[in-house]
Amino acid sequence: MTRSFVKMNGAGNDFVVIDALGAPFRPTQDQITTLADRASGEGFDQLIAIEPSDTADAFMRVWNADGSMVETCGNALRCVGWLLMEAKGSDRVVIDTAAGPTTASRAGDHRVTVDMGRPRLDWTEVPLAEEMDTRGIELQLGPIDAPILHTPGAVSMGNPHVVFFTDRQDDAFVTGSGSLVEHHPLFPEGVNVGFAHVLDRGHIRLRVWERGAGLTKACGTGACAAQVAAVRRGLTDRKATVVVDGGELTIDWDPATDHVLMTGPVEVERTGALPF
Repeated sequence: MTRSFVKMNGAGNDFVVIDALGAPFRPTQDQITTLADRASGEGFDQLIAIEPSDTADAFMRVWNADGSMVETCGNALRCVGWLLMEAKGSDRVVIDTAAGPTTASRAGDHRVTVDMGRPRLDWTEVPLAEEMDTRGIELQLGPIDAPILHTPGAVSMGNPHVVFFTDRQDDAFVTGSGSLVEHHPLFPEGVNVGFAHVLDRGHIRLRVWERGAGLTKACGTGACAAQVAAVRRGLTDRKATVVVDGGELTIDWDPATDHVLMTGPVEVERTGALPF
């Protein structure tokens, strides 16, 4: 049995997307990690299945490159939203996820806006292992009297994030620090780790170490979390451009609804078939 796929990316964050509307798709962890290998497989940050939903246009299931299943993925929501809108000939679709339903709408040629909902800011919602003020949690890396990183903001956008504000963003630093924080006991579900450099009130340069995927070219929920964390500290306006390795995302934390709106590009790279 073979199954067709579409390889897509959103600002460089890349996916293998499977149409599972007609037949269930349940890959094993070994199949996922083999497929994710960029040297011998198709290579991706996340594997996505589009499944039927009784309450939305479709359900989006997400696996990271290490085979773990996660709640949602912001850049993948734009890609899946674009595919569904193309198939239905519509300008708006509702996509259900393990983190809840999301609305995607057209924002131009191969551009999609996703309503990511309200950020979850209570320590129990991130979640953290103990009560803390999520504007700046008690976490640091390095010597006690001279930490390299400290007091990140904590936000859930349907998945857990911490955001350090720093101008140190080289590969070795992000990889070394991110891999340490990802499995810190303060985060019972693991955590995505953002490294945000605020350039001005309308621009953030961001790199993200993704839980279960590592250093990626973009992370949509990470961009939303960085913007929310920056606004909560008074560092940016509520609407800003987040510059990631693969492009730019516009993040707007709407004061009227408390929802975070993410707008960015969608690209179709190729199609192919899986051997399972």
